[in-house]
Amino acid sequence: MNHIRLTSIRLSAAALAGAAVLALTACAGAPPSSVGTAAAAPPGDATLAPNPKLHVEGIPPVPRTLVQAVDKYTDFRGHAFLDWHPTRREMLVSHRGAGGNTPQLYRIGAPLAEPEKLTDFADPVFSASYEPLEGRYIVFERDTGGNEVNQLYRMDPATREVTLLTDPDQRHNLDTWLHAQAGRPSRLLHTSVPLDRTAGGATRASIVSTLWLLDPLRPQERRKLAELPGGGWFAGSVSWDNRQAALTNYVSANESQVWLLDLASGERRQLLPAAGTGGKATYLAAGFSRDNRALFVISDSAGEFNEMLRIDLATGARTRVTGHIPWDVSGGSLSEDGQLAALRLNEDGMGRLRLFDALSLKELPAPALPAGNLGTTQFHKQRGELAFGLNGSAGPSQVYSLDPASGQVQQWTRAYAPPGVDPTRFAPQQIVRWKSFDGRTISGLLTLPPARYTGKRPVLIHIHGGPEAQATFGFLNRNNYFVEEMGIAILQPNVRGSAGYGKTFVALDNGMQREDSVKDIGALLDWIATQPNLDASRVAVIGGSYGGYMSLAVSTNYADRIAGSIDVVGISHFVTFLNNTESYRRDLRRVEYGDEREPAMREFLDRISPLTNASKIRKPLFVVQGRNDPRVPWTEAEQIVARARANGTPVWYLRAENEGHGFARKENADYQFYATVLFLRDVLKLP
Repeated sequence: MNHIRLTSIRLSAAALAGAAVLALTACAGAPPSSVGTAAAAPPGDATLAPNPKLHVEGIPPVPRTLVQAVDKYTDFRGHAFLDWHPTRREMLVSHRGAGGNTPQLYRIGAPLAEPEKLTDFADPVFSASYEPLEGRYIVFERDTGGNEVNQLYRMDPATREVTLLTDPDQRHNLDTWLHAQAGRPSRLLHTSVPLDRTAGGATRASIVSTLWLLDPLRPQERRKLAELPGGGWFAGSVSWDNRQAALTNYVSANESQVWLLDLASGERRQLLPAAGTGGKATYLAAGFSRDNRALFVISDSAGEFNEMLRIDLATGARTRVTGHIPWDVSGGSLSEDGQLAALRLNEDGMGRLRLFDALSLKELPAPALPAGNLGTTQFHKQRGELAFGLNGSAGPSQVYSLDPASGQVQQWTRAYAPPGVDPTRFAPQQIVRWKSFDGRTISGLLTLPPARYTGKRPVLIHIHGGPEAQATFGFLNRNNYFVEEMGIAILQPNVRGSAGYGKTFVALDNGMQREDSVKDIGALLDWIATQPNLDASRVAVIGGSYGGYMSLAVSTNYADRIAGSIDVVGISHFVTFLNNTESYRRDLRRVEYGDEREPAMREFLDRISPLTNASKIRKPLFVVQGRNDPRVPWTEAEQIVARARANGTPVWYLRAENEGHGFARKENADYQFYATVLFLRDVLKLP
């Protein structure tokens, strides 16, 4: 495949980094009352009981009248593009169908054709691809209960028969396919890492990633290509003669390497950064040129932003392809004939399509596309048609295709909106900026309620995870209820440490600079107080994963300036987090947060952790956690709940026994949302 898989690489890296895989959804809080797990309530009851997989503490009963009022905002359904069929004009998408609980795999046979459901599991399916020669079968990834122990499966599209391809005692990623060759079996590259504990129960001292060559029709004959030190390795692309693979070794948000691996001998050599050049930078392998003489790489080595480079494999000479664009390249695709490159540029949180001649490296005129934030792009192998996803304030993700020659755009999917709600009328996000404590400009996305809401409006500050993620333009999904029906303004800040604004900015919160990002929220609270349409006395904070830590940190540092906080799968103590996060992630997180094994850093991490400062949490707190979370273990939630309650602070707690790093099942996410509405009504003093 010659798809520039930067988006996939970024997602994999984000998973290792701990970015929350969460929509802008939250949870609820109130004084501790009953503790326990309730069975489903009969339909006639006035309240909705949590399902048996939800453990609920301190959350008041959810009135069915609230459920009825909110329900039309809980069933927006979009589509995520996954792969083109190699010979036919059809595609695979991930989609949650009518009545479905999780996104599953669907086949779409023509533009706007009815999606055909291929899988029906309790757990979601977000990643899949066709066998690249004839599309005879599909390979997909799936975990269990949110544990992120992904396994690879082969499915026969005609019979729906599914075959497990991998060892369930390891975590696996489908990296890329070798190029299809007539008369040869189709083979793929995948990486595997062991689970956290050894057979004897001890934590692994070191992690090794194994790269495998696998024929999905003969999984028992898979061949080990390399054992690679660390947990950050991904195979980015394969040369057109199938002789070598370009590997990315992700070290941190500010450092990665590209290696070349001989697929016959297993020998590898570091390509980037070249030996003796010094200096850290990001290098992400994209795709080989059609003549195999060059490798396209996305890197910030030449400036502040990730740009496309062409590396001559014989001389090492570099050609800057997108150096004239002061924004990150965040994904793209190369056409099968090697003549065209479609790149996604992240322009201040909005994805834009840029086309380039992949031979001359000159930019081509931009095509006219529907409005929206560009997502995944991929060329069809035979037709040269470009599939792409778009989403925005007016609706969830939809899939389109572009004929680069004619400029014709066709819509392939139609997002579903429940009766009684018109997403096209939802307020668009707007960029706002403010000065922080050191004079640095910080930005965020603000969504204001409709004009019918008069007076100063309460604010929900939603802080993204990562920390090297980014709040970007897109559909707010069920959280539109906060804006449209509760009159709450939503503000999504990109504090220092966020991606998208250059490599200097993304490193500003590393190590002992951690609390500087919290100060950016303090400056945001100052800015809110100056806005004539925002109410600084009614501000709540929510965040997931690292954003959960930020929410807790705001609740300890600015308790007198907020009404309440919501922590979704958040870090409550950096030392316990680093000790207990899955071992394949631990060293990667130490680069970001600091190494807790060093005494000075351990003292610093302990001092700034919300758990240490829990006595300062004086406003209502709502904590949400998945029991199977491999990134931020559930014990992080348990300990902050106990410590905050010891102060007499009102704490609500919601834990799902069948979820991981965020709630993927609709029934769980719905209950979380109902509780969040109750919490915000309470702390923001809304009717």
